[in-house]
Amino acid sequence: MQIDKIKEYLKGYDGEQCTIMEVCGTHTAAISENGIPNMLSDKIKLISGPGCPVCVTVASYIDKLIELSMLPDTTVVTFGDMIRVRGTEKSLRDVTAMGASVKMIYSPFDIIELAKSNIGHNFIFAAVGFETTTPIYALIVDELIKNKIKNVKLLTALKTMPEAIMAVAKDNDKITGFLAPGHVSVITGYNLFCDMAKKLQIPFVVSGFSGQELLSSIYALTKLKGGQSLNMYTSVVTNEGNIKAQETVSKYFKPCDGAWRGMGIIKNSGMILKDEYKDFDAGSESLTSDSMYNSACSCGDVIAGKINPNNCPLYGKVCTPENPQGACMVSTEGSCFHYYMNKRL
Repeated sequence: MQIDKIKEYLKGYDGEQCTIMEVCGTHTAAISENGIPNMLSDKIKLISGPGCPVCVTVASYIDKLIELSMLPDTTVVTFGDMIRVRGTEKSLRDVTAMGASVKMIYSPFDIIELAKSNIGHNFIFAAVGFETTTPIYALIVDELIKNKIKNVKLLTALKTMPEAIMAVAKDNDKITGFLAPGHVSVITGYNLFCDMAKKLQIPFVVSGFSGQELLSSIYALTKLKGGQSLNMYTSVVTNEGNIKAQETVSKYFKPCDGAWRGMGIIKNSGMILKDEYKDFDAGSESLTSDSMYNSACSCGDVIAGKINPNNCPLYGKVCTPENPQGACMVSTEGSCFHYYMNKRL
């Protein structure tokens, strides 16, 4: 069907109420940037899920990074968004003024050159992400071993999507369809989400990221029933996924219970370094507590799709991108950030 016809259909849709969850943070950003909510009928509601890695990282993880950044001859290495996420009390940015050593990088493999150039200095990599980025961290460990680099450790907060999606679906019976995460699907393969659709009896569509792809995928979800699914990102997503990446992850990591901000512990939803590679771990296994910087923050309910960001009592008042109270307002993939930036008040 031509895109103009799809737009016309979605704007005039008058069927049963559809509540569609986009799981991927990049989908959240693309939906917002393309103004897609304004193109839909009031009977099609889009909600964001737990697909922003920064947003789902618990406070104790930030606290541990802060603790490590204050150690002598130690630098915490991270990407931009993580610097501004607050733990129980402070963020990494806050503690740099107190003498903490924190360095922002743009490529994960920058850590290798940093370590080689500073042999007597220790580096802690803040390794967060989903199935998409875990293979990169596995390759980093591989490089550390090959080059006999001893001054790098990973503090991991690595998550896997299927168990979190299952938890969200069981806790929210209003969801009528899922936009499966595009980047994650490249690694895991379409078959995983096809099986989940059958298990949950909720339609799944693997979508690309352009406005046209997203509108076409939303259209498909209004048509699919029960346990049906569709791969609409066939240019990069295969049935089996990236087998080589899966094997690389399996070599260095094993499943573990995962701690999700505001959602608690979800069994077998995390990845942690195997016991034989524990020398490269900076203490990841104990990071489960989630004491919010501001207890009124509703990040957990936003991530689980129970409320829209503007239903949080802090949204747009105490909590803004300039003064974020929760991770969903910090990250450029966070739903609160995009609600605010697009003035959805």
